[in-house]
Amino acid sequence: MEIKEFYKTKCVELLQKEFTYKNIQEVPKVIKITVNRGLGEASKNSKLLDISSKEIAIVTGRKPVITFSKKSIAGFKIRDGMPIGLKVTLRKEFMYNFLDKLNKLIFPRIRDFQGLNSKGFDGKGNFTFGLTDQLVFPEIEYDEIDQLRGFDITIVTTAKTDQEGYALLKYLGVPLK
Repeated sequence: MEIKEFYKTKCVELLQKEFTYKNIQEVPKVIKITVNRGLGEASKNSKLLDISSKEIAIVTGRKPVITFSKKSIAGFKIRDGMPIGLKVTLRKEFMYNFLDKLNKLIFPRIRDFQGLNSKGFDGKGNFTFGLTDQLVFPEIEYDEIDQLRGFDITIVTTAKTDQEGYALLKYLGVPLK
């Protein structure tokens, strides 16, 4: 069953019983998933930005946006306006497809995976976690990468508390400790 249909048929019911919501609109849902990668070395090597951009585009199916520094930091040799990262925001069908891919393909491929640390919640029901290398994605070939670089993934929900967000992600199949 597709994850969106599963949410509508089963998860809404379970969450409504668990937290006794009076209105169906109160039930938390996933709004968006953001995938980003910080590239501090991109200030010295512009080719690195192109390589990472292609990798994120392959993984998410969307072209990433380049993020620029907001201020100069002399200690890191970063000037105002330098490219320092990439980000992609996934919504609607792309978000559900990516979440499904994480649950069914990516997490099982991680070596010694025991579940995601539940300390990644921010106090408002949003969950952030990191993947240490890009090789867990089957689309990326081992021969094509020059260095292991990870991703930061944030799942943004409408949950008001961490308990509601935890329950939502647990029902959607995200493996949390």
